[in-house]
Amino acid sequence: MSTAVNSDPTTGEAGTPAAPHPAPSASAPSDPSADARLLADWRPDDDAFWAAGGARIARRNLVHSVLSEHIGFSVWSLWSVLVLFLGPEYGIDAAGKFTLTALPTALGAFLRLPYTFAVARFGGRNWTVFSALLLLVPTVLAGIVLTPGVSYGTLLAVACVAGVGGGNFASSMANINAFYPQRLKGWALGVNAGGGNLGVPVVQLIGLLVLATAGAAHPRLVPLVYLPLIVLAALGAALRMDNLPAHRGDRGALRDVVREPHSWVMSLLYIGTFGSFIGFGFAFGQVLQVQFHDQFDTPVKAAGLTFLGPLLGSLVRPVGGRMADRWGGARVTLATFAAMAAGTGTVLYASRVHSLPLFLLGFTALFVLSGVGNGSTYKMIPAVFQARARAAVEAGTDPEQAERDARRRSSALIGLAGAVGAFGGVLVNLAFRQSFLITASGDAAYAAFLAVYAVCSAVTWAVYLSPRALRPTGGPAAGGTRI
Repeated sequence: MSTAVNSDPTTGEAGTPAAPHPAPSASAPSDPSADARLLADWRPDDDAFWAAGGARIARRNLVHSVLSEHIGFSVWSLWSVLVLFLGPEYGIDAAGKFTLTALPTALGAFLRLPYTFAVARFGGRNWTVFSALLLLVPTVLAGIVLTPGVSYGTLLAVACVAGVGGGNFASSMANINAFYPQRLKGWALGVNAGGGNLGVPVVQLIGLLVLATAGAAHPRLVPLVYLPLIVLAALGAALRMDNLPAHRGDRGALRDVVREPHSWVMSLLYIGTFGSFIGFGFAFGQVLQVQFHDQFDTPVKAAGLTFLGPLLGSLVRPVGGRMADRWGGARVTLATFAAMAAGTGTVLYASRVHSLPLFLLGFTALFVLSGVGNGSTYKMIPAVFQARARAAVEAGTDPEQAERDARRRSSALIGLAGAVGAFGGVLVNLAFRQSFLITASGDAAYAAFLAVYAVCSAVTWAVYLSPRALRPTGGPAAGGTRI
């Protein structure tokens, strides 16, 4: 059970013809009215259709999807900033703060599956509007309860509710996946995810600004900044996004992908890439304060460096998708995991010798590499089902039906892998919590991360790149489809 993987930006797969799609048509897609916002016809893999206006419509939906997802990520990672404001007057130790950041990560991971299929049930535009407005709940609650004397249980409950922001990623990615042709999916999904991921460093920059100006006594200013932004994101989605009829009736797709062995392989790889990104993004500020407390004795000093890693990791995610479009998702993913193992080794050594410059260098590399890996692994997902579609067409299945099945299963796996991968962020925070609680350092956590990257490298090679690798269709890789 494995698949050799390499794709080309023009053919979709190296050495293979482009994905099956209907014969080119010069007819332009109908741009719906502001009232309907339902596209009656959508054929992105039809080159003439795409050039006649499909690209413009897809780009418009991508822009507003990114904006909404960006705000969602900011709300999801809100407590990675707020814990820096929780001084001695709140009575919460380091382990308690790691729990506050783990809870929204966990709820966000759990919600990614229902959010993915909400797109199929309600439509991409409709769900984007609703999910954006839902972000008002954790934002308003945080603005209300953040004051000395509040119980730790109340903070845990409010932090957990912020997990709704994590669900936005899955619905946004499933929606955009259906808007773009196979040859551009790596780029489109990379831009969509990268723009959303930027919500992590942006909320951290806002936290830094509040700390540097108003001071640590005013944490409620951070969530209040987002109230008008949430309303604007929902309004933009309502006025400018569209629903796709192809999303209707896709509720059986999860059952299909759960039975697909490659779904669980991809979920494991996404734990290693996205789990690292979101876990490190939530925990890094606290790690600096605890491990290098002699140099980060104030929240402002820690916040001044916290945003850099998530910023770089977000910016390079589209680069990872583009690299996968050109050289193949598995090749880029394998190189990424190997480099992440080296970066983790650097962090572990720096921790033991208490070298802050080397520690920052290693962690920055981990953020950047996790961003590249996020883009490359998500490119692999639709490629797996395109290989299935080709095999089905060769066996006599109607090309249009095969293409529709590939799209709905890709969207379902994006949701499944996104949910499982996000739980990796929970594990990162729990690993840090236990490591600092038991050993007073992060060394045990770094050793665990190193082992995970070694396993992910081995799995990527064995399943997708080794000479004995198999295609998703079950045939030998030699001379066949590579993803």
